[in-house]
Amino acid sequence: MSVTAVLHSEWIKIRSIRACLGSLLSVFVATLAITLLVFATVGQAGKLGGGDPLFGAFYAINFAQIAALAFGATAVSSEYANGALRISLSAVPVRGLFYAAKTAVVVCSALAVGLVTAFAAFFTGQAFLGEDAIGPGEPGALRACFGAGLYLALMASFAAGLTFVLRSAVAVLSLLVPFLLIVSFVVGDLAGDAAAYLPDRAGQQILHQHPDGVLGPWTGLAVTALWATAALLAGWWAVHRRDA
Repeated sequence: MSVTAVLHSEWIKIRSIRACLGSLLSVFVATLAITLLVFATVGQAGKLGGGDPLFGAFYAINFAQIAALAFGATAVSSEYANGALRISLSAVPVRGLFYAAKTAVVVCSALAVGLVTAFAAFFTGQAFLGEDAIGPGEPGALRACFGAGLYLALMASFAAGLTFVLRSAVAVLSLLVPFLLIVSFVVGDLAGDAAAYLPDRAGQQILHQHPDGVLGPWTGLAVTALWATAALLAGWWAVHRRDA
C-alpha cells in the first residue's frame, strides 16, 4: 500500500472509532467548558496563575492534557481489541510504515485540535476580564498559544507510545493520570529542581510569561518532546519485536 493510502486508512480509524473521536473532541469541548465556567466566576486570570495572567489564561490546559492522553491511548489500544492489529498488519505488512502512519495521524490530529483549543481558550477567557484582559500582542501570548497546542500533541504522543508497549489504554491512563495529578506535585516538593524535568512541568513552562524555573519556555517543551520521543521509540520496538 502507498503511504497516502495507509495514512488515509488510519484517519478513517480515528473518525470511525467512537472512543478515539470522542476523546479527541473532548480536548476542545472540555477546555472551552472549563474556561467559560472558571473565567465567568473567578474573573481574574492572575488569581488562577499565581500572579501570572498568561499562565492563568491557560488554566483549562490542565484538564485538556487528560483528554489528550486519553486520545493517544485509545487511538492505539483499539488496535489490540479483538485482534485488530493482525488485520492491520495483514493490510500493511511493513510494520515500520504502519507504525509511522499511526503515530503521524495521532500526532497531527492532536496538534490540529490542540492549536484550535489553545487559541479558543485564550480568547474566550480574556473576553470575561474587561480591563484586565491581555491580547495576542502581550509578550509571550502567541508563544503560549502555539506552545499549548504543541504540548497537547506531545502528551497524546507520549500516551500513544506507552500504549504500544503496554497494549492497554486502561493501564496507560491508570499510570499517567495519577502521575500528572498527584505524583508530579509530590515529587516536585521533594525533588526540587529535578522535578522541572518531568514531562508536564517541563512542557508547561511554555505557558508562563516569565518562567522562573531552571528551564526556559522552549527548552522545557523540548524536554517534554524527549519524553514523547522515548515513548514512541519504545512503542516502535514493541511493534517490531512482538507478535501481533
